[in-house]
Amino acid sequence: MNKKKVLFIATVAGHIHTFHRPYLKWFHDQGYEVHVACNGEFSDIHVSKVWNVDFERSPVSLSNFKSLFQLGKIINKNEYLLISCHTPVASVLSRLSSITARRNGTRLLYTAHGFHFFKGGSLWSWLTYYPVEVGLSYLTDAIICINQEDFDLIREKGSSSTNYYLIPGIGVDSSRFQPLSVNQKMELRDVLNVDRNNFVMVYAAEFIDRKNHKLIINAIRLLSSKIDHFIVFFAGIGALLDELKEYVTSCGLDEHVRFLGYVTDIEKYFQISDVALSSSKQEGLGINLVEAMMCGAPVIATVDRGHCTVVDHKVNGILFPQNDSKALADAIFEMYKDDALRLKMSEEAIRKASRFEVKNSLEAMSKVYLKFLD
Repeated sequence: MNKKKVLFIATVAGHIHTFHRPYLKWFHDQGYEVHVACNGEFSDIHVSKVWNVDFERSPVSLSNFKSLFQLGKIINKNEYLLISCHTPVASVLSRLSSITARRNGTRLLYTAHGFHFFKGGSLWSWLTYYPVEVGLSYLTDAIICINQEDFDLIREKGSSSTNYYLIPGIGVDSSRFQPLSVNQKMELRDVLNVDRNNFVMVYAAEFIDRKNHKLIINAIRLLSSKIDHFIVFFAGIGALLDELKEYVTSCGLDEHVRFLGYVTDIEKYFQISDVALSSSKQEGLGINLVEAMMCGAPVIATVDRGHCTVVDHKVNGILFPQNDSKALADAIFEMYKDDALRLKMSEEAIRKASRFEVKNSLEAMSKVYLKFLD
């Protein structure tokens, strides 16, 4: 076996690009030859080889049989010392493709960025994803979780021969996400053409059903008669974008909502915002909220295992029940009318977010890697 090769696997290249570059660099700096397998184009100076695999996000796509064959060929040919797999579909195919390789000494680690089954989740998710993850734990050397609920569940129900770890997310770069002084904040608002007097809110999320943007729109409609100057930034793209634009117009909220599309400088919008929002139905952690908190924005978010990992209710933000637009509106108004509360929560948000800095996540993860690289 080639003792110096490792492979990272994810369904799409964007996942590797967004979350795993520091980890690829760590392996490269340790002297390993780093490979990546994903669907889409990806490049990194620390990666020696990128394998394109025809992964589909849908777990029932027939093309996954093709992906299984492609991945098995790559894994068996290269004799990796360690495989690190991510995202639901890719992780299933990775473990099925690695049965022979593991018998020959390859170690396989799966990082769960949020199981699709969770407390309050649908019966369908429990009937489909839960038995798959429990069953595949028997084909995994280690499962790494980023929230307590996932960790407790899989450690109890999964294979007793598998190792289980809990880490503080996959990390946020604090050199990019930083708070600004009041003067800097106002100057940046000028640059971004945002009124200095506006109460500014931001939600960074893909426009899909799970992110539940309509809940925020319904909440601010309730607020429009109570707050004169406010604006909500929606950052992201997705299948429901056009539909939600039309919904905003039908609600008469065009002057209060700005759709940013795909942005590469989201930190600027976190830095000028008074609060960050999340109406998501479920999150593994809520990395967008950690980024906002690092910039000094307290958070208003739905009660969810991921959100509860980063948001301490009435300390660095406010948690409200799922699908309760009135509770969200009330939370926003509470933040709006109380500057002292918002300032205190901002300070606490910065403090809490420091736990999730990439250096802390990488330190925790590197300790796991080293246990399986001997």
